[in-house]
Amino acid sequence: MSAKPIRLTFEGAHGAELAARLDLPTGTVEAYALFAHCFTCSKDVTAARKIAEALTRRGIAVLRFDFTGLGGSGGDFGSTNFSSNLEDLRRAANHMRENLEAPKLLIGHSLGGAAMLAVAADIPEAKAVATIGAPAEADHVTHNFSAHLDEIEQSGAATVSLVGRDFRIEKQFIEDLRSQDVEARVSQLKKALLVLHAPLDDVVGIDNATKIFVAAKHPKSFVSLDNADHLLSNQQDAAYAADVIAAWASRYIELKDSAGEAAEDGVVEVRETGLGKFQAMVQAGPHRLLADEPVSVGGFASGPSPYDFLSAALGACTSMTLRMYAERKNLPLDRVSVEIGHAKVHAQDCSDCAEELRGRNGKIDRFERRIALEGDLDADTRKRLLEIADKCPVHRTLEAGVAVITKEVQPKRN
Repeated sequence: MSAKPIRLTFEGAHGAELAARLDLPTGTVEAYALFAHCFTCSKDVTAARKIAEALTRRGIAVLRFDFTGLGGSGGDFGSTNFSSNLEDLRRAANHMRENLEAPKLLIGHSLGGAAMLAVAADIPEAKAVATIGAPAEADHVTHNFSAHLDEIEQSGAATVSLVGRDFRIEKQFIEDLRSQDVEARVSQLKKALLVLHAPLDDVVGIDNATKIFVAAKHPKSFVSLDNADHLLSNQQDAAYAADVIAAWASRYIELKDSAGEAAEDGVVEVRETGLGKFQAMVQAGPHRLLADEPVSVGGFASGPSPYDFLSAALGACTSMTLRMYAERKNLPLDRVSVEIGHAKVHAQDCSDCAEELRGRNGKIDRFERRIALEGDLDADTRKRLLEIADKCPVHRTLEAGVAVITKEVQPKRN
């Protein structure tokens, strides 16, 4: 299950604003992946969506974006080439590095796969690369408009129809493709490689997978996509490829090792991600979470709000305190569930609050704790457990009040 995706932009190779989407897991972000779509496709093709869904279920966030001049991105497609696509990818990785975390997993579909193989060396944090139906030579895509090659050579450009749309293809695009040596870059990859290809792919033949696989050094893996077409238009084929990539990647991605030096014991670090108005990354030791605000106040709702975290602290502490007491007293407490509700209420209206709180002016914070106790417990034991809940350290902290000391320090450099 994934959290609500975040739409963002960054500057591409030609200075245009590129449209991107960040798919996040509902829990801790274990690592980040970068996805490159197929030639003249977009970030929203079926394969990209299914791969993002599979990876987020495993705690891996996925950034996918439209190359310059495609999908929701700005810029002129006719002025782009394979080299500018590589620069778009470098800039995407750099945006992740500066605002989130550099990608550990690189995934490319079709020409996007060739691009990932070519650019992988420029993303040192990446541990693994997966390709789907990728050509071994970048200029393989010219077969899509082979009837126009003479016109392009002679006139310098031609308008060709691809996937139901007209695209202007310039001579420099062809020349740039022919100058690329993808196989040579594969031989120097120095990262784990997974090659996925359909034997019946009539757009990029299976021989391309053979060339890529032979050129690569170990560790490398090949998975046949059986009867799938080039675009993985059948959702079952796309879901299968996605699940394979997710399972394979877990062997090579050392989760959380790029989160930086863990904060010292008792210290929680919170830093803005640069996405939206409020989103922040929370790091507590080796644990990493997102904090955000609801959409209603301008956030993405991509993580718990600050008060949600405070409620979670109270609920978790309550559950742990009751479990410790039950273990010590050998009570048949099978399970504890705690619900926490928070609201700001007028002090005088809080009939179940302590007298000193009801005597205050204005509003106060009211936490309502609802505890479910499962097990063969008699009435006196249940009553005692509810009394013990009030001894939870976080409960006592909230009731006693705290001292918050604020100091300015120098920013940490990654």
